[in-house]
Amino acid sequence: MANLEALYQEVILDHNRKPRNFREMENADRVVHGKNPLCGDEIKLFVKFDGDRIEDLSFQSPPGVGCAISKASASLMTAALKGKDRAEAQQTYDRFHDMITGKLPDGERAAMGSLASLGGVSKFPVRVKCASLAWHALKSALEQGPEVITTDFEGPPQTEGA
Repeated sequence: MANLEALYQEVILDHNRKPRNFREMENADRVVHGKNPLCGDEIKLFVKFDGDRIEDLSFQSPPGVGCAISKASASLMTAALKGKDRAEAQQTYDRFHDMITGKLPDGERAAMGSLASLGGVSKFPVRVKCASLAWHALKSALEQGPEVITTDFEGPPQTEGA
């Protein structure tokens, strides 16, 4: 088990050092700004749809803003969800959220693929908001929700100032 945890840690570090899809997207259908006041993480998520399918997904954060978990989670999410339809993305969101909050049965973590590397976050409740920031931005984009969300809440994402 220690070797698996070390592998998961390496995946997180790799996605932090070399984030995938880390770029501003021109002509995005949805842009959602996410903020985690507790940690100082900020993200701008760009989503391009082709009908019901996520054609492209990218993110940016200001230089020096955002912890390793937040950046790795956004990178892993964008890589995992490109090409998925809204329903598949929502299912993945639900399973990911269950995993990082400790509600996903242990035996199902491996089925999450590379996203499983963030499962250990469930042991550190303060880091759950770091890992979920990009995902809450995605949920808002999928639901045509607010353009600015924050993790400074208990419960579903809220617009800034709410």
